[in-house]
Amino acid sequence: MTATITTINPATGQPLDTYEAMSPERIDALVDAAATAQKQWATEEFKTRGEILRSAATVLRERSEELARLVTREMGKPLAESRAEVDKCAIGLEFYADNAATFLADEDYATSADRSWVSYEPVGIVLAIMPWNFPLWQVFRFAAPALMAGNAALLKHSPNTTGSALACQDILLAAGLPAGLFTTVLIAEPDVPAVTERLIADPRIGAVTITGSERAGSAVGSIAGREIKKSVLELGGSDPFVILADADLPRVAALAARGRFLNNGQSCISPKRFIVDAAVAEEFTRLFVENVGRLQVGDPETDGTDVGPMARRDLLEGIDRQVQSAVAAGATVLHGGHPLEGTDGFFYAPTVLADVQPGMSVYAEETFGPVATIITVDGPDEAVRVANDTPFGLGASVWGTDLEAAIAVGRRIESGACFINSVVASDARMPFGGTKRSGYGRELAAPGIREFVNIRTWWAMNEPGAQAPVSE
Repeated sequence: MTATITTINPATGQPLDTYEAMSPERIDALVDAAATAQKQWATEEFKTRGEILRSAATVLRERSEELARLVTREMGKPLAESRAEVDKCAIGLEFYADNAATFLADEDYATSADRSWVSYEPVGIVLAIMPWNFPLWQVFRFAAPALMAGNAALLKHSPNTTGSALACQDILLAAGLPAGLFTTVLIAEPDVPAVTERLIADPRIGAVTITGSERAGSAVGSIAGREIKKSVLELGGSDPFVILADADLPRVAALAARGRFLNNGQSCISPKRFIVDAAVAEEFTRLFVENVGRLQVGDPETDGTDVGPMARRDLLEGIDRQVQSAVAAGATVLHGGHPLEGTDGFFYAPTVLADVQPGMSVYAEETFGPVATIITVDGPDEAVRVANDTPFGLGASVWGTDLEAAIAVGRRIESGACFINSVVASDARMPFGGTKRSGYGRELAAPGIREFVNIRTWWAMNEPGAQAPVSE
């Protein structure tokens, strides 16, 4: 019997669609096609590649409404956020179409050679293992640089966003991308570990990139290391949101609530731990809870909804276990703290926890859902210590009216990105990634496209030298 993949609408708990998983033979054929297509694609000029990516951006905008509804129905984010995700994908495609030639231009070096330079050349096929929380943006932010660099791309998406995965492929084909260059592989969930390992080990795969959990990233990175393949790991985060004593509390509290509960709280770079100076903790907490209380929870396809359901029932159950464990250990629920009743969907009440202490599951671990934790500290030094008291290091933000003082605090926090008086977000113009257990490598900007190339050294003489080097 052929294995299938069924997607579920998290707002209703009802099935959306069923897809047939691919056989090993079918996947091998797709890898063959990608390898063949890539060889021709690598000979195309940046201008040709860029025209196709710009066309894909146009297709995205033309199909914006249907794509947004697909995303919302597959993973539950409010429709307004899904529309914004579609637009962000189009902007990312255009960014790399405009800038890839500059990012990958040959670079001359001054040496004793008549000419010496570095070139940036494709690695072949890039395998991408992508998550469900931003099912279009996560795909296009890897695909745009990978394709512009002359590679083919193979996508293994999350099963619960299979429709979005196939839509990404359709968009690029509609834009004129040659068949085989971007392919979605459909793998039945029980087969994912074995098939993923086999793909990474395949000599036709030149690099692998994953956005996902620490556990998944560790497994993929281990296999890539064994096979001596380039890898980029963008993993979890427990991002600190540090509020200094001079912060503009009304504005900061409003931004904090929006930032934490964006995407129904399911974002690796959303603020998780609100680390507040004791001098303003009471007032910030009051304002923050007020803002959280104003968030509208409900049908993500209805205008005015701020927070929709979590993407899957197991995720809902997992976040509730974290909350109940923290409460049992002494945390105080200031808002929410429970699944919403009276619905077949996977809704969890926006939750605020105070009196959070070391040892609680929500103190340093990632809370991937609509849960915010408030930790009170005595001044900047303790704020830095608490911010760094986690195995993760993805994003961080610091808030205060004295900009230089806020930057000074930020410099002491271990993270891949630090935003001052701004909620952390990805931007195609800036590199994105983490440190510590949040992964390694970078996506976006020039560093992002250079993850998917072979940096090749050239040394040229007009005629042979008089003698060979005396050292290697």
